[in-house]
Amino acid sequence: MKTIYIIRHAKSSWADHFLSDFERTLNARGRQDAPMMAERFKQRGIKPDGFVSSPAMRAKTTAEIFASTLGYPSGDITYVNELYHATLSTLWTVISWFNDALNSVALFGHNPGLTDLANSMTETIRIDNLPTCGIFAVQIECTSWAEAEHAHREFLFFDYPKRMD
Repeated sequence: MKTIYIIRHAKSSWADHFLSDFERTLNARGRQDAPMMAERFKQRGIKPDGFVSSPAMRAKTTAEIFASTLGYPSGDITYVNELYHATLSTLWTVISWFNDALNSVALFGHNPGLTDLANSMTETIRIDNLPTCGIFAVQIECTSWAEAEHAHREFLFFDYPKRMD
């Protein structure tokens, strides 16, 4: 059994027009939402075995905030260039590369790919948009990540900053 936590980067800033899209940092709301969502994640008792992230600054920073909150060494986060603006097909390929020793992985990246991935995971819930710093969690009945795309998958939860419980 495997579990994936699909996490979109926190809200990013467009203030510095000299930065490339890849270099954009988190804005004030993103710097507020990421620790809040990481804490909500922690309160669920979740501690992923692995963290995999796009190397773009906004995704990297979000992953580092989650890692810090959850006590995961930031130096152990795996950065995968292919995750930067990845398509659904590319996302499934990257998932198939995950180390099978990891039973749960937090995957940090970008839209629209992550919304497409979440919607391909289960028929239980469909989302129009994975909001910034949103988390979509799915359990996958497989022993190898290479089998994940075609394995039975079960929706666990969907959380995002503006959600009220």
